[in-house]
Amino acid sequence: MSVGLEHYLVVGAILFGIGLFLALGKRNAIGILMGIELMLNAVNVTLVSFSRFADSPRPIDGQVFAVFVITMAAAEAAVALALAVAIYRSRETISVDRINLLRW
Repeated sequence: MSVGLEHYLVVGAILFGIGLFLALGKRNAIGILMGIELMLNAVNVTLVSFSRFADSPRPIDGQVFAVFVITMAAAEAAVALALAVAIYRSRETISVDRINLLRW
C-alpha cells in the first residue's frame, strides 16, 4: 500500500479540525494559542503534500512557503506568549473571559 496525496490531506484536515476545536473551545489563552499553532502545522502538512505530489515547474515552492509559515508561527508564538505573561503578571489570570482590557 502506498501513501497518496489523499492520506496527507486527511491528516491535515484532522489536525486542522482539532486545532479549530481547541481555538474555539478553550477559555485559556495558552490553549487557544496551541490550537492556532496546530492549525498552522496542518496547513504546512497540506502545503508540503501538494508540493510533493503536484506536477509543477518549481516543486519547491510549497516547501518554501511552509518554511515561511513556520517562521511566522514562531514569531506569533513569541509575541503571544509574551502578552500572556504580561497579562498574567498584571491580572493573575490568562482566562479570556476574565480579561477585559479592550472592552468598553
